[in-house]
Amino acid sequence: MMAKVVVIYSGGMDSFTVLNRALRDGHDVYALSFNYGQRHVKELEVAAQATAKLGVPHKIVDITSINSLLAGSSLTSTEIAIPEGEYQEDSMKSTVVPNRNMILLSLAIGYAVSLEASAVYYGAHSGDHAIYPDCRPEFVKRMNEVSQIANYEPIDIAVPYLDSDKAGILADGLSMNLDYSDTWTCYNGRDKACGKCSACVERLEAFAANHCRDPLAYED
Repeated sequence: MMAKVVVIYSGGMDSFTVLNRALRDGHDVYALSFNYGQRHVKELEVAAQATAKLGVPHKIVDITSINSLLAGSSLTSTEIAIPEGEYQEDSMKSTVVPNRNMILLSLAIGYAVSLEASAVYYGAHSGDHAIYPDCRPEFVKRMNEVSQIANYEPIDIAVPYLDSDKAGILADGLSMNLDYSDTWTCYNGRDKACGKCSACVERLEAFAANHCRDPLAYED
C-alpha cells in the first residue's frame, strides 16, 4: 500500500523535482500550494497545470490575508525592488518572507494529519542555507521534532535535497526526464522570465552546470 504524503508545491523547479521524486519513490502524493500574496503568483498557475498533467490532487490555499503581518519582503511588496544578479546574502535578504516556511509547514502538517498521511515534503536545499533561515538543516531538524509531537499522529518532515544545490536537484530531475517547461522560477511574474533576477540567474546557472538549455522563454 502506497504511503500518503503531502508536498508543498510552489510551482518552481525545486518543488517540481521534489513532487516527482515523491511520485517515483512510490508515494500517494497530494500537492499543496499557497497564495501568500507573492508577486510571482504566476507560479501557482504553472503548478496547477503541472499537477493536472501528472494527475496529482492539488489544492491552492489563499492565505493572502496574512500579508499585513509579514511586511518587508520584496516578494510581497511592489515598493521593494527585486534584487538582480547572483545570489548574495546582503541583497537576497530582501526576498525573505518572515516565518514563511514555518507557516506553510504548519498548515501542511495539519493537512497531512487530516489525510492520514505520513510525511510533508518541501524543497529546501543547500544553496538556500546561507540566505533563508527556514531552509537550514537546524530548522528542518527542529521542525521535524515538533511535528512528531504537535498532533496525536506524528508527521515526518521530508527534505530530499537538503544537502544538494540547485544544479544537483536539476541533475536528479533530468535523470527522471522531467520537463522543466512545467515550472516557473522568476520573481517577476510577467509573461516571460526576466533572466535578470537572482532566482532566474541561479536557475540558468543550474542548467549551464548540467550542460543543457532551459526550456523557458526569457525576455530579450
